[in-house]
Amino acid sequence: MNNPNQTVIIGGGPAGLTTAYELSKHGRKSVVFEKADRVGGISRTETYKGYRFDIGGHRFFTKVGEVEQLWQEVMGDEFIKVPRMSRIYYKNKFFSYPLEPYNALANLGLINSTLIMWSYFKAKIRPNPVEENFEQWVSNRFGKRLFETFFKTYTEKVWGIPCTEIRADWAAQRIKGLSLKKAITNALFGSNDTKTLIKEFNYPVYGPGQMWERFQQKLDTKGSPVYLNTEVIEIERDGDRVNSVTIKQNGETNKVTGENFVSSMPVSLLLKKMNPAPPEAVLKAANSLKYRDFLIVSLIVNQADLFPDNWIYIHSPEFKVGRIQNFKNWSKAMVPDQNKTCLGMEYFCNESDSLWQMPNSELVKLASREVKALGLVDPEVKIEDGTVIRQFKAYPVYDDEYRQNVAIIQEYIQKFENLQTVGRNGMHRYNNSDHSMLTGLLAAKNILGEEHDLWNVNVERSYHEEFTNSKDAYANLKDQEAEAFILSK
Repeated sequence: MNNPNQTVIIGGGPAGLTTAYELSKHGRKSVVFEKADRVGGISRTETYKGYRFDIGGHRFFTKVGEVEQLWQEVMGDEFIKVPRMSRIYYKNKFFSYPLEPYNALANLGLINSTLIMWSYFKAKIRPNPVEENFEQWVSNRFGKRLFETFFKTYTEKVWGIPCTEIRADWAAQRIKGLSLKKAITNALFGSNDTKTLIKEFNYPVYGPGQMWERFQQKLDTKGSPVYLNTEVIEIERDGDRVNSVTIKQNGETNKVTGENFVSSMPVSLLLKKMNPAPPEAVLKAANSLKYRDFLIVSLIVNQADLFPDNWIYIHSPEFKVGRIQNFKNWSKAMVPDQNKTCLGMEYFCNESDSLWQMPNSELVKLASREVKALGLVDPEVKIEDGTVIRQFKAYPVYDDEYRQNVAIIQEYIQKFENLQTVGRNGMHRYNNSDHSMLTGLLAAKNILGEEHDLWNVNVERSYHEEFTNSKDAYANLKDQEAEAFILSK
């Protein structure tokens, strides 16, 4: 493992694997350490008795050309095209998503629909001059009544805090470019250029984990190994330079040296593992970062077909489940017995919650009751089995304090000569996998001699922009100039 010229990569998720793969294409060696028993991070595919399921659903669609090229290069004909279908369950009714005006009108009723439109026009005429939190941001674009009807209950279920405590940054990042007017126009005329509302997407035939397994295989053949079940327990530094990491593997510890270091582990955890410890203000910022945990209850249902959706959002607060995946509708290969169906019941919670601490058998019973109460599984149909997967630190929380804490951490990390953080948790940013991969790709390019600011990836105004066609110019621009250049594309 020890090679003074190698790059040491902490974390075998999309960002870390992309860094290693890009380096290998240029003849540069790396070693990847992954704490879990498989690669992929939160984008991995779990298996249970031959049934395969995502940790949440992971669509493969991007406007980042270099990432798209990597996907095709690694997967080839193992990609399939999947039509998107999703709905919202709210107050005993199913709403098409994206919006279909006639469906929405029928479900909401004429009076409520009229009041929603009136609220929307009111927001357009007299918008809230302050947009600091999620409620203000959404209400200004959709109207207060539609916010309260659809956005409020689901968002608070996901994050476990009031919408007034969630920064507007998260809304701007996740709902970029969408308004009520645009949604209605898309629905009426069939047009759509909003990333989150695409009608079709790529998907590996055996789930997203297949993508990362292919990366791992290619790296192993190129002499850049990926070690699983290997935890990094200490990062040794000398001033602003990392010298080595200490790993724990099979009960033994070893020190591993390298020239460059890239980390996708939660940045708060990275800082706590440093020796010597960072300054007190940096550790305080790290300790102040918050995360939302996640668990999925995978149910095996003794019925061939249940409902046509890939996934359904459950907005009604009387149900604890937040989203339901039907993995057979992502790829039939995910289900070994085509006479049965595998559902993923997703629950958003904190590690300290009673839901998280509930025994697996009780969680399976809860999920079974809820899916039947929702009318998605007939009460007479047998749910014959189930399993539970818990995911720590699944979602970085954009609370009132996150921005100032991340700014302190970013300033400190950027002082290091040979350390970069990448990915969702490495930067405490709610990236999709394509933008996580882009941070990994640009980290590799930095090691190869280019200059890219990873912290500028997936900021509000460049979230949907293409980097590929502008990469050469982007590399030669300063931060502010680069952002202006991307915006002009």
